[in-house]
Amino acid sequence: MTAPRSAEQVHAALAAQIVQGRLAPGAPLAETALAEQFGLSRTPVREALQKLAGEGLVERGPRRAFVVRRMSADALRHLFEALGELEALCAGMAARRMSAAEIAMLNRILHGDGPGVDYADVNIRFHDALRQGAQNQVLAGLLEDLNRRSLPWRNAQFTQRAERIDTSRAEHRAILEAVTARDADRAAALMRAHMGAALGTVLELIATR
Repeated sequence: MTAPRSAEQVHAALAAQIVQGRLAPGAPLAETALAEQFGLSRTPVREALQKLAGEGLVERGPRRAFVVRRMSADALRHLFEALGELEALCAGMAARRMSAAEIAMLNRILHGDGPGVDYADVNIRFHDALRQGAQNQVLAGLLEDLNRRSLPWRNAQFTQRAERIDTSRAEHRAILEAVTARDADRAAALMRAHMGAALGTVLELIATR
């Protein structure tokens, strides 16, 4: 296997292993051992571990060493419930405030999706466009932390449950239709349901680990 060459690649590799259950809760993440495994110095490994800690996937254990954090169903539910409410608020505000050009861009994001395209990236760009379209910097700031902490799990729903891609696409199309129609209440309700569906998939993932 080709060794990752940067902190971002180490982060992606470790996040995938944690979410998929290949690194069990409580498993030690020693910087020296990981640096040797990935063929890197300890600096990018430390950066990757600090980012994982910011996402809530790892924590400091005995002697301040990093260990894999146990993510309970309740912890994930609370995270996604909070995220869903803020995302719904953004979608409703975006329906009222997005310009015609911004809605056209949202449409291009969806129609640019297809074979060979990383759907997780499409999902990120779709949600980012709605957050920007809400035109509220305070709300965007509140979402930044929750989005960072939830992103590994949101991406995992597509890599571990391929069928979720099709349902997510359909949910995105319905949200776009509501935004285009300037129906703020419907856009918010659809986004709330969309995030609820994501949570359901994530809970299925951890139940089978």
